Amino acid sequence: MIDFTDPTRRSVLAGLTGVAATASLPAFAGPPMPDFGPNVFVADPAMPATAVQLHLDRVFRQQERAHFTDERYAVLFKPGRYAVDANVGFFTQVAGLGLDPGAVTIDGHVHAEADWAKGMALVNFWRSAENLTVRPRDRADRWAVSQAAPYRRMHLVGDLALDDGGWSSGGLMADCRIDGVVRSGSQQQWFTRNTAMTAWQGANWNMMFMGVTGAPPTRFPEPPHTSLPRVPVIREKPFLQVDEDGGWGVFVPALRRDAVGTSWQNGRSAGRSIPLADFLIAKPDTSEERIAAALAAGRHLLFTPGIYRLRRPLRVERAGTVVLGLGLATLLATEGRAVLEVADVAGVSIAGLLVDAGAVPSPVLVQVGPAGSNRDHAADPTLLADLFFRVGGAAVGRVGTCLEINSRDVIGDHLWIWRADHGDRENGRVHVGWDESVGEQGMVVNGDDVTVYGLFVEHFRQHQLVWNGERGRTYFFQCELPYDPPSQAAYKDGGTRGWAAYKVADGVKAHEATGLGIYANFTADPSIVVEHAVEAPRTPGVSFASVTTISLGGGKGTIAHLVNDVGKAARPGAIRQTLVRYP
Repeated sequence: MIDFTDPTRRSVLAGLTGVAATASLPAFAGPPMPDFGPNVFVADPAMPATAVQLHLDRVFRQQERAHFTDERYAVLFKPGRYAVDANVGFFTQVAGLGLDPGAVTIDGHVHAEADWAKGMALVNFWRSAENLTVRPRDRADRWAVSQAAPYRRMHLVGDLALDDGGWSSGGLMADCRIDGVVRSGSQQQWFTRNTAMTAWQGANWNMMFMGVTGAPPTRFPEPPHTSLPRVPVIREKPFLQVDEDGGWGVFVPALRRDAVGTSWQNGRSAGRSIPLADFLIAKPDTSEERIAAALAAGRHLLFTPGIYRLRRPLRVERAGTVVLGLGLATLLATEGRAVLEVADVAGVSIAGLLVDAGAVPSPVLVQVGPAGSNRDHAADPTLLADLFFRVGGAAVGRVGTCLEINSRDVIGDHLWIWRADHGDRENGRVHVGWDESVGEQGMVVNGDDVTVYGLFVEHFRQHQLVWNGERGRTYFFQCELPYDPPSQAAYKDGGTRGWAAYKVADGVKAHEATGLGIYANFTADPSIVVEHAVEAPRTPGVSFASVTTISLGGGKGTIAHLVNDVGKAARPGAIRQTLVRYP
């Protein structure tokens, strides 16, 4: 029997409202749980497993096919053990609330499947599994996903499959321990960082590993494995946690340099915990004036699941501010402005958010540092983690540039910046097309010493990525060029055929990028040619390694060269080309 006088039990059962079941609950004494709103379910180990399973099942049934829904959910587990099965659908976050993955054990599966699409996980987007130990009875689990579906800070006691029999196009694993074998199966590309595994099996186009024990050695291009022994600078994504005394906070992991393996492998994680009392817990009906006032007063932000329609940008002015989303909370630009602007300050964390372009064109959606920023933040970089952008698809979206980084020393850790190539046909929400949902550039980097891990940018009308800052570093870049240019005449950079996906400005003296996959699929006009996948200065300080180009669909379009004028054409009859190193 559930003790309804206990505030934890009461809040857990109340979390079922609207998705699982309702109950008449008596009053209780004692401090209440934080109010995360109706779409956050907090499980307690003293709660019957059947009640937790009921909620998980109801959320999954609602979200399994909900590719473009406005619904968002988070299922959070307090420290303890749970005999449940968590099948994770669209716009759902499943996460533990301990300081490390060992604090919460799931005696079952935490998995993502593609049953709804007959095994094709190509569009299994927008979900996450985080900060859990998972002990499947069969010692095997599955995370069949593509973009914006991180498997982060997980300990799996068993093997992990990354596909479900059909094609898949992911993805990211970071800060994890896999006690068995990871099998990539049909995954076209995958990025794994700071992880320990027994072994890895499989490869298709672009598999990259950094700071991973048990990773395969570099043998690019056959098989296309690229392994770097260390991660030069990283801070893991902040996360919500409950301490041993029942206090709530957000833990901000410490900065690591030359990192190998997980951040939690040697016991207690290094970092700082910020009391939840220092956060405004925002809900979709919280006014933007109140959110802005909280930031101005020096508070942090926790966005609970839902859609936040913003007429003007939220401004982060204080160093060390944390802006964290639960359940892929979504910031939507409604009046042609940015949704978020960060001052040129140190140590800011922006994590766990989806940013939507609105119908009124925005010059930029998220700006990190104003134009001309030049302060040195090497000792305490700003972090952008699990930050995703969407232009079109569910609704009309229009933007010049999704993400502009002007500050120095910023770390990007898993960014997916997507101009939609498809929409919700079942419900009549198909807002794609060359002149309907318009995005010119995915990301522009003007700041120096910016490092990005796991960068996915797709389908923009001009360059996907423009890098103007010095000493930039990209580790893993996945890019599909736009499907829908109507003709070569409409898709030219001045006199050059097409637009390079990865553009490093002519005056840059130092830049490096490793593990690039750039793909063409010009369905509207397969005769289109892109002259260069990568365009960069011809100088010794600028280098690229493990570059792949592919003409998809059996040859719908041509990429004439890989880097500048180097490399053969990916084209019909020779659809895949590779370049080990440039220059």
